[in-house]
Amino acid sequence: MNFNTKELVTLAVFGVLWGIVEISLGTVLKTLNIPLSGVILAAIGLSIALVGRFFVPHRGSTFFIGVIAVIMKLFSLGGVIIGPMIGILSEAIIAEIILSLSRQPKRFIFIIAGGLGVLWSLFQPFITNPILFGRSVLMVWLDLLDLGSRLLGIKTETAYFIMILMVALYFVIGSLGGWFAWEVGKIIQERMGKTLLLNDVKHKIN
Repeated sequence: MNFNTKELVTLAVFGVLWGIVEISLGTVLKTLNIPLSGVILAAIGLSIALVGRFFVPHRGSTFFIGVIAVIMKLFSLGGVIIGPMIGILSEAIIAEIILSLSRQPKRFIFIIAGGLGVLWSLFQPFITNPILFGRSVLMVWLDLLDLGSRLLGIKTETAYFIMILMVALYFVIGSLGGWFAWEVGKIIQERMGKTLLLNDVKHKIN
């Protein structure tokens, strides 16, 4: 990960933005007990990181943004932050791996990176809850089925069907975040290009 000063500043800005979203919006969503708050945060955070990758299309840039966001998360007040910090870093690593499969930024790669990154938030509790909170995998599974049943209006007896729909829901939300990041990145880049061109023309005239 060899970045010049300008690239480091750019990555730091996007990392701070992700961290601010986690600290501010995350607190609001959890206070209001909004369903799928973790998914919403993951999708928004990864969208920010993917836009950052658009401007610094080098391997390691998404991971770097995630590290900055994790550092920002340390400033959260109250509550348990180890789980969210693991989530942020894991999402950034997954997105980084997917993005590194292509030398140049591509829309479908961004979509897959967003989808798989957000999908991690569905499976993370099966790893972190037993380790950090001593909860059994069975309890995590039952909580997931209960959440899916309430969200989808399906009886918990259809466990595998609920799981399939939840995986699809998480992936679609993440994919939309990846697609949104691509479109935003393109728009910003085009506007910046036009601004730089206009400034260059004015400079030559003067």
